[in-house]
Amino acid sequence: MLSVVALTGAHAQTIEECQQAAERNYPLIQRMDLIRQTTDLTVRNLQKGWLPQVSATAQATYQSEVTAFPEQIQTVYQQMGINMRGLKKDQYRVGIDVQQTVFDGGAIRSQKEVARQQGNVDAAQNEVNMYNVRKRVNEMYFALLLLDDQIQLNRDLQELLDGNEKKLSSMLRSGTAAESDYQNVKAERLKVRQQLTSLQAQRQTVARLLGVFCGIEVKAIAKPVVTAPASASGIRPELKAIDAQIKLADAQQKALNSVLMPRLCIFAQGFYGYPGYNMFEDMMRSRWSLNGMVGARFSWNIGALYTHKNDKAKLRLMRQTAENSREVFLFNNNLEQIELSENVVRYRRLMADDEEIITLRSQVRKAVESKLAHGIIDVNDLLREINAENAARLQQSMHEIEMLKEIYNQKFTANN
Repeated sequence: MLSVVALTGAHAQTIEECQQAAERNYPLIQRMDLIRQTTDLTVRNLQKGWLPQVSATAQATYQSEVTAFPEQIQTVYQQMGINMRGLKKDQYRVGIDVQQTVFDGGAIRSQKEVARQQGNVDAAQNEVNMYNVRKRVNEMYFALLLLDDQIQLNRDLQELLDGNEKKLSSMLRSGTAAESDYQNVKAERLKVRQQLTSLQAQRQTVARLLGVFCGIEVKAIAKPVVTAPASASGIRPELKAIDAQIKLADAQQKALNSVLMPRLCIFAQGFYGYPGYNMFEDMMRSRWSLNGMVGARFSWNIGALYTHKNDKAKLRLMRQTAENSREVFLFNNNLEQIELSENVVRYRRLMADDEEIITLRSQVRKAVESKLAHGIIDVNDLLREINAENAARLQQSMHEIEMLKEIYNQKFTANN
């Protein structure tokens, strides 16, 4: 694996600077804070489960029958001078219930951990999306580098054609060259100038796109150069996201176990209404009264056992799916690194011959220019050799930029 260090020129952005600017500018960066705030609020709400739960109630009812003494007993009471009128069928109650959890089997604690791990999963997935921003920056950055090289080579070609055009103009005035030869070279120069206009328009578009993506003004950029081997590979965000999913499954497992635990709470109830707890008193006097009750409640939902086994199996499958995703990612990532490494080797081999090809093409072109000056060769041969030399220079530039791009793709793939 190779590392790449960017050459910094005057006011020239390096690829690392563009990547960092893009990560700060990309709207997804705001989601990290939103995920954190959402997780904090969820945990706080769950923590409030330890606070007393208060509920207020009010009700009015009318019953078809109410509790009453048998007629024989009422007759006895009347003989004793006691008027036992019985309860009224219309009844009213306004009250407050307060319940305080004492032991919940670890349910609140495990639910808070599930909320935190879910937040970690969301954050890790967001990091995966943010990491892919680097690849998009790479595509635009190296496209811009290639256009810069093509523009420079186009200007060099125009300068070369302009020099030959001036020579043919002088030869035309001296009668040693045909006007058609001069016009042919001039037409070729004008065609190359048109190509420059198109290349400059393309560069402006790509530079603007890169600038908007990074949130900065991109004018000049620096060409990276290969130096020393890279440091050890980091962990890809995709693998961190898989680890977060496994930790979430572990937290859900603990929460599942807490459902099987019993609950203990204390409570207090109070109401003002009719009838109260003292029914015998209310049978004799129809009046509203204050009533209260305190106590402790123990509950155990054994129905959770019915689905516990299947729920555990689902979590086990969730972990296995996550581990399978890890294996698939590592397999594909390894294949990608092998392909990129082979591409770098291929471009290096091609570049080894590029300089020699350019030298030979340059020598042939100079020889043709010399022959043309002596009237030995036709101008079409000159243009063919000039274009052949320019094509060799373009090929060298493409090989270099593509190699640098593949090296940065290696850095992206290995998270260097």
